[in-house]
Amino acid sequence: MTAVQIYTDGACRGNPGPGGWAALLVAGEQRKELSGSEAATTNNRMELTAAIEGLRALKRRCSVRLYTDSKYVLQGLTEWLPQWKARGWRTAARAPVKNQDLWEKLDAAAQAQDVEWIWVKGHSGHDGNEYVDALANRAIDRLLAAG
Repeated sequence: MTAVQIYTDGACRGNPGPGGWAALLVAGEQRKELSGSEAATTNNRMELTAAIEGLRALKRRCSVRLYTDSKYVLQGLTEWLPQWKARGWRTAARAPVKNQDLWEKLDAAAQAQDVEWIWVKGHSGHDGNEYVDALANRAIDRLLAAG
């Protein structure tokens, strides 16, 4: 099984505001960069989108180490998701789960792979995290420049 490292990040200027996401996939010497933006979104939605798009870019089942600086993404997928599904997409306080559409997509994308979720502290000099942070911010810059 191919081993892949995926570095993901989301960024938002204002929350909500214009946002960008990015993923860097590394398998041996191969690298693939992905990024995109939305005019009106939230940081959490961009973090989720980065993880979804990174996983969806894989063409077959892989052994994935996915790096994120978002505890929301990490805890959501590894801790909260089973309870949300069991409660019909409600939180412990019975409120609707925010970003359910993206959580469902991330759940499906993650189940298609063997994923180890790794949290890294944002803006702390982690090379992969710093790289995707820059890509996500460039995606916002392109969006804003396009007017």
